[in-house]
Amino acid sequence: MSSPALFDRAILTAAARDSVRKLDPRSLMRNPVIFVTEVGAALTTFLWLRAPDAFSGQIAAWLWFTVLFATFAEAVAEGRGKAQAASLRQARSDVQAKLLLHPDTNDGLYEKVNAQTLAPGDVVLVETGDVIPLDGEIIAGVASINEAAITGESAPVIREAGGDRSAVTGGTTVLSDAIHVRITVAPGETFIDRMIALVEGAERQKTPNELALSVLLSGMTLIFLIAVVTLWGLAGYSGTQVSVVVLVALLVTLIPTTIGGLLSAIGIAGMDRLIRFNVIATSGRAVEAAGDVDTLLLDKTGTITFGNRMATEFLPMAGVSAAELASASLLASMGDETPEGRSIVALARSDFGLEDQPMIGAVLVPFAAQTRLSGIDVAGRKIRKGAVDSVLRFAGASASPEFRQAVDRVARSGGTPLAVADGARLLGVIHLKDVIKPGIRDRFAALRAMGIRTVMVTGDNPVTAAAIASEAGVDDFLAEATPEDKLAYIRREQVGGRLIAMCGDGTNDAPALAQADVGVAMQTGTQAAREAGNMVDLDSSPTKLIEIVEIGKQLLMTRGSLTTFSIANDVAKYFAILPALFVTTYPQMQALNLMGLSSPQSAILSAVIFNALIIVALIPLALRGVPYRRVGAAALLRRNLTVYGLGGLVLPFIGIKVIDLGLAALHLA
Repeated sequence: MSSPALFDRAILTAAARDSVRKLDPRSLMRNPVIFVTEVGAALTTFLWLRAPDAFSGQIAAWLWFTVLFATFAEAVAEGRGKAQAASLRQARSDVQAKLLLHPDTNDGLYEKVNAQTLAPGDVVLVETGDVIPLDGEIIAGVASINEAAITGESAPVIREAGGDRSAVTGGTTVLSDAIHVRITVAPGETFIDRMIALVEGAERQKTPNELALSVLLSGMTLIFLIAVVTLWGLAGYSGTQVSVVVLVALLVTLIPTTIGGLLSAIGIAGMDRLIRFNVIATSGRAVEAAGDVDTLLLDKTGTITFGNRMATEFLPMAGVSAAELASASLLASMGDETPEGRSIVALARSDFGLEDQPMIGAVLVPFAAQTRLSGIDVAGRKIRKGAVDSVLRFAGASASPEFRQAVDRVARSGGTPLAVADGARLLGVIHLKDVIKPGIRDRFAALRAMGIRTVMVTGDNPVTAAAIASEAGVDDFLAEATPEDKLAYIRREQVGGRLIAMCGDGTNDAPALAQADVGVAMQTGTQAAREAGNMVDLDSSPTKLIEIVEIGKQLLMTRGSLTTFSIANDVAKYFAILPALFVTTYPQMQALNLMGLSSPQSAILSAVIFNALIIVALIPLALRGVPYRRVGAAALLRRNLTVYGLGGLVLPFIGIKVIDLGLAALHLA
């Protein structure tokens, strides 16, 4: 799936329109700094229209430039999120259903239709490899169904007509056989739709850093507003005439407009850096929250494991070689098209170099959910592979202690044992397991070193969950977890002050992905999961969170550094504007005119222009980001004060003086 470019033309065009729309004060009130700047720009424009003069007009123009750039940057950030979400939805493929034309006659005639056109009472044919279109009830047939994407349970289940195992869920996949399903719900009322309703009911909490910055910006804006109003009174008392335009310019240059205007640009940068690691973020806030995550929840099936049970080991009985068991297993799996059957063939070929041999007169016995067996009849041999009890019935033999021990060993490890028999002779056991993704244990150790606690959540039973958790190296696990259980767990942790990241791929993970502060959906997962999360990992690697956390921390460091710079450069503006305001009344203040600015008007206009241009000048740093280093808070503070604090003090002196010289040369002030 392609991601939109950082400055895609379509996004920029839409952002240009949205930047004007975002001038709506109701929208800007979320950003107190830019809101005050807009009010100042509007007031200055009004005064200029009443009494036009070049100075007021230039101040108004530069104030509007500051506001428009800030809204444009925010519009670009939102446009990227919308474009990424749209690209995810475009990847969605409509499920095609085989609507039976004459279900009562069982003639097998069907018509392919879109699943969204089905109605309750319609009967559809679902064959091997097909996706069940909507929730329904089996009225004919029996099948092995993979429900991992819905329930989180890795082992396939048997569903058949009649009894209490006839219900099937839309979005699950038939692994073997064919069934007739009567649709019982209308589109929009399915299990998946209920999951989406839970998603829509979930709310993301604000991050501590976000709350702290909001309080800081609002507090500083209020303080400087009071200071400027007080200054107007003091100026009047001393006999100094200070215009409203000058007071507005002073206020805008003193409040932290630099960081206020760059916040969205920093968010864009975080999202762009994630894309380089093949992660799409639909929210800049999610990137920020990743920097403070301390608990990671991971779905087991398809996230920690590959999701399908795979053959990993052949356990031969006494008197049977491993090669003989592998050969028989390969022959017995030739008629098994399920993922498990194909994995047995692959294991036999890779470990023993076995190849398919021409079998003259051979009769394949395909895997069937009714028998739970597959096999081959060739040269007088009847080889079967399948569930232990089914193979024992076929062989008509009792299990030896050695055989039972092998079966128990596989079961205790959380795996699934399959038996193999040649006629009445039991050859051994095949170990099926939900395979852990390579290198995942080391990655979890790295997360632990970063102070992040890992918790595996799964629909599997506690025995299987414990075995997988131990092998994967997670810190804790939650077994037999329903969607409601996962959601409740995250909410409990959040109430305790923790920031939660959730990695998942199934529809059952969608509510948890929506509630988590950072919801990372696997690209190989369901559409509901991808829409619920605020990030999508195109590589479907759960430990990608290491890179996500580092990028989040880099985003926080970048914002902290630029906040330090923004506050520090206000000091230079004092030395530019305050002497210009009072030098006529108090000539002694000329000593504070360290920059030797040419005139009071030039000083004020130069400060306003610098205040606007510095936002543009700092965009490369905001997009590139401050390099992330694993250092302590004290070392980070010293670095910020030295580099960005001192830089914020020195650079405005140089910049304002250069602008003042330019204005004097052009006779603009």
